[in-house]
Amino acid sequence: MAGLYYEQFEPGHVFSHAVTRTVTEMDNLLITTLSMNTQPLHLDAEFAAKTEFGRPLVNSMFTLALVVGISVTETTLGTTIGNLGFKEIRFPKPVFAGDTLRVETTVKGKRLSKSRTDSGIVDFEHRGYNQRGEVVCICDRAALMLVQPAAAT
Repeated sequence: MAGLYYEQFEPGHVFSHAVTRTVTEMDNLLITTLSMNTQPLHLDAEFAAKTEFGRPLVNSMFTLALVVGISVTETTLGTTIGNLGFKEIRFPKPVFAGDTLRVETTVKGKRLSKSRTDSGIVDFEHRGYNQRGEVVCICDRAALMLVQPAAAT
């Protein structure tokens, strides 16, 4: 199992994830059309050229998914039961096709589940950065995590 169990997370620990990902125009086109988001700012280069950005923006839902996804291998792969919720999702800077994102995850806190003996809740803060070191996404996420099998009673 690549992911960590509840007991292995320590509040304050920061994961600087090694995986990076360059965002492509196709990524943006696919997520935008699959999610039925017809916003021309994502799909129409002529429309986007007339905005303050001068070119299409990458759909922020892709940015969020990528930032969380990059964290999975080192944190929750195979040990998460599910996401309980996201809060305080922010996009301080836009993402464009060609940007390369990297991610840091901070363990903000943890607590045992009151209703389940096999799990605990871990609160994460994920931060996505572009190739210039600018923060492009910040989100707080609560995940229901498995406890180590020997500890489950």
